[in-house]
Amino acid sequence: MKKLSVLIILIALGCSSVNIKGVDKAESFSISKYKTFSFYEVNTGGDAIGPNHQENLKLIKEAIVKEMGVKGLTLTGDNPDLLVNIGIVVTSEVQTRETSFANPADRQVYMGQRSYSWQSQEVEVGTYRQGTVTVHLVDRAANELVWMGSADSVLPEKQKNIPALITEGMQKLFEKVN
Repeated sequence: MKKLSVLIILIALGCSSVNIKGVDKAESFSISKYKTFSFYEVNTGGDAIGPNHQENLKLIKEAIVKEMGVKGLTLTGDNPDLLVNIGIVVTSEVQTRETSFANPADRQVYMGQRSYSWQSQEVEVGTYRQGTVTVHLVDRAANELVWMGSADSVLPEKQKNIPALITEGMQKLFEKVN
């Protein structure tokens, strides 16, 4: 049963690779009140950032610029109306399944024994990287957070698949900005 659950989860992840974790906004927020934006400086560190973190950050910023353009905002360096803060978390995760006495493959080692005990246990079946991007929109004049949203996804192993994932993630996230 656990194998079936893992399979269903993997199929679901394959159908929709990006999940919007949450969106929150100030009561008075409307993106149409703003005309320009800029980015906060992004500071990165730690073991999880990986060798392509600068390239991936650039891709995220480009996707945000595109999505903000769709909303009618322009990137500027002088007195922007909104400041965009980007948070990125990458974690290594372990995928497990629970052994089952009903599964012959899980109990083969005990065949022929007359005095033994068998217990269900979690066994590792693989590892993967989970990435989360959080975007904060800050009203520069009021110095107040007015909108925030997070998107997460299992990260592909090949760097060539990252740009499409970033584009999809930012499109889904910015659909929630209104």
